[in-house]
Parts: sequence; C-alpha cells; structure tokens
Amino acid sequence: MQLVRFCLVFLVPLGAVISYFNGGYHLLIPPLAVFVLLPLFDYVFGLNVYNPDPGEEKILELDRRYRWITFAAVPVQVGLVFWGAWAFTHGSLNWWDRLVFAYGVGLSSGIMGINLSHELIHKVNNRVEPLLGRIMLWTVLYSHWAVEHVAGHHRYVATPEDPATARFGESFWQFLPRTVIGGMESAWRIESEMVESRGGNKYGWDNRILRYFTAQGILIAFMAYWLGLPGVIFLLIQAATAVLLLELVNYVEHYGLVREQNSDGSYEEVKPHHSWNSAHRVTNYFLFNLQRHSDHHYRPNRRYQILRHWEDAPQLPSGYAGMLVLAYFPPIWRKFMDHRVPQRH
Repeated sequence: MQLVRFCLVFLVPLGAVISYFNGGYHLLIPPLAVFVLLPLFDYVFGLNVYNPDPGEEKILELDRRYRWITFAAVPVQVGLVFWGAWAFTHGSLNWWDRLVFAYGVGLSSGIMGINLSHELIHKVNNRVEPLLGRIMLWTVLYSHWAVEHVAGHHRYVATPEDPATARFGESFWQFLPRTVIGGMESAWRIESEMVESRGGNKYGWDNRILRYFTAQGILIAFMAYWLGLPGVIFLLIQAATAVLLLELVNYVEHYGLVREQNSDGSYEEVKPHHSWNSAHRVTNYFLFNLQRHSDHHYRPNRRYQILRHWEDAPQLPSGYAGMLVLAYFPPIWRKFMDHRVPQRH
C-alpha cells in the first residue's frame, strides 16, 4: 500500500495537463491543490510517525519497485516540459491563461521533477541514478544544484558557510537572492577545486558546471528554434517556478538551526536536530518522505522509503505545503516559527 501512495505524485503533472485541456478556472487546479488542498489533507489525515523495524527496513530498501517510481518520473518530467512548451505556443489560451498554465507546470517540475532529482543525485554509488537526476534538473535550468547540494549543502548545513541554510530572523525574500547566488558560487568553487585537484582545467570541459550550463544553453536555443520566443518564455516561467518552490523548501528545512563550532574551527557532526522534521503524512507521500529531513541529513544515503521519523528533532507545525504559504509572508512566518527555534542565533 505504501508503494501506491508514493505514486500519488503523478497526479501533479496530470493535473497540469487536465487544467490545460479544460481551460478557464481549471487552470487554477495545480496551485489550489498544492497550497490549499495539501495543507487541508495534512490537517485532516494527521501524522505518520511509524518507523519500520530493521527487518522490514531491509525488505523495503531492496524492493526495486520504489526505484522504478523515481525512474518513471524522468520521462514524465521531460515529456511534460516539452509538451507544455508546445501547448503554451500553439494552444488557444489567452496570454493570461498561458502564464497560469506555465506556472502550474512549474509547480509539477518542482514537486515531482526537482524533488525526485534530489532523491536520485544522492545515489552516488552508481552512475545511472545521478544521471537521471541531472536530466530532470536540466529541464528547470538548475543543474549546478546537483554539485552544490551533495558536496556543499550536506557538508555545511546549519553553518554560516551554507547558502542554503536560512538564518534566524531572515525572511524568505532576503534568503532567496542569497541562496540562489551563493549556491551558484558554491557549486563553481566546489567543482573548480575538484577539477584542479585532479590536474584539470577549471575553465575547460573537465568542469561539470560548464558542461551543465552548456546543456542548458542548448535547451534554451532549441526552444527558441523550435517554438520561438513563446517557447523560451514558457521554459523560463516553469523553471523559475520550480526553483522558487525548491528554495522555499530549503528555507523551511533549516530555518534558524545552527551547528556548534568547535575550538579548532570545525563544526559538530550533523545530527537530526539540525533539520526541521514533519510527520504530516499526505505531503510526505507526495514528496517521497522529504519532510523526514532530519533523517535525510543524518543518513544522506538512505532511500526515501526507509527514511525515519525523529521525535526529538524540531517539528514543524504543518507540512511543507502549509509552511511554504507562511514563508511568503515574513511577519506571519516569524509568529509561527521563531519561538520554535531551539537555539536562536
């Protein structure tokens, strides 16, 4: 039954397609589902704090069907973006409706595309899964995140060195430019240092960041050639929407949490209490247990189906879907969150 629940994520791209063919107010289906229905369902269906026992965990980890779901998302994501670009350009929608449609596709790209790319890029013990993850990041023009997230964020999380950790009292709108720009700088620095340590040229083809940017440039150029300016506009809108959703989630996941610095300048080991946890079951089904973020940072190689709930980690008052809405409004966010931060720095 748990396997079927994780397939719910495919309702998100389906909703974007249905909204297009029905037009009008139906185009509001994706944003209403994400920002209204999901928080409501989290409230109605409550929490899931169950952790599998060691025997069950081993069975779940070896069940390859959970991987097939993540693999299936790749052609769905790529197909949705290319079909969406064509529909945006050739459809009968007016320009306002087209913009709402592109936004809806972007929500799907964030919820399914980026989220499942996150699951895949962490599987560094094989080549196929990280490659599939990068393909999905390519569709939202954010491929450098594969480098920065794994090699940067997970190393420096909850420290001043991490551009993806929101500081106590920092609004989302202050955090957004800092994390986007800082993330790109971090990815370039990490990759450049790695290339040079191997004797390569950081300005050459050895640098993955340059390869990723080239691939993204080719995608933009192809859209311009195939569909003209409208195709490029669609690509940029859905990508920006997906990235905004990603950075909203980043903001929520570590807001105000800090690792203590040791006397030698290093930081304490990453523990579950350095990430916000949420046990709200419905959003966890759609986000592949991403809200069990405390365990993800504690054990980054765990597959999504065996991520554990940590009761002693700081707990969010709502699932991510509800928290993202609060993050848009800094005074409301701080009213709900500041008193919950264990150590205020």
